[in-house]
This record gives sequence, C-alpha cells and structure tokens, in this order.
Amino acid sequence: MTFLKKLLFVIPLFFVPVLSVFAYTDNDVVVVRIMDKTAGKTQMVKIPVGGDVQFDKLSILVRSCKKTDPFQAEDFFAFIEIQEPDKGKIFSGWMSRNNPGQNPLQNPDYDLWVVGCE
Repeated sequence: MTFLKKLLFVIPLFFVPVLSVFAYTDNDVVVVRIMDKTAGKTQMVKIPVGGDVQFDKLSILVRSCKKTDPFQAEDFFAFIEIQEPDKGKIFSGWMSRNNPGQNPLQNPDYDLWVVGCE
C-alpha cells in the first residue's frame, strides 16, 4: 500500500507542465546582413519596421523586430517578407540571430540573416 501511495505522489510530478515566460521588447529597426553570392560581397542594411527596402533584385519588408528580455540570453527575432520581381514572394517568416539556419532564406543568388534590432 505504501508503494502505491508513493507512486500516486510521484506520477503527477512528471506531468506538471514546465512554464517558461518569455518577454520580448519591440524595436523599430532591424539590421540585416545580405550576401550577394554572385558578386561575393556582403552588406549591412538597416530596415525600419513596416518599411520596404529595395536591395538589388530583392524587395525586403520587415513586419516586426524583437529582442529577448535583458535577463535572458540575448537574441533578436525579425519577421521578414522578401520578394523578387520575377518570382514573387520567396521568403516569409521569422528569422533569429542565434539560429540563422533554423528558418533561412534559401535563394541561389542571396543569403540574408538578422544581425540585431535597434
């Protein structure tokens, strides 16, 4: 009987959800680095949130730029939409500075990644 009581006490502990609260600060400008693979050059570009910037063939629209809470490991996230005139929308989604390979722009001519928010 004592074993059953111990088991009934221990089992619910495994099913308690782990809650983590993430706080982010919104920023007005995202800083991205763009690599033109054909020319072999990189360039830093500052894009205001809500702003649309033309870079060579790319049209880049930033919807949001967030920074993690100061009490967490520093990371920056940006929701970016990228279009090419002949192909339409080639990317739409969140990019993270600390995990650039998680949701990358996959394009034969350009690489783009988030550097930070200001």
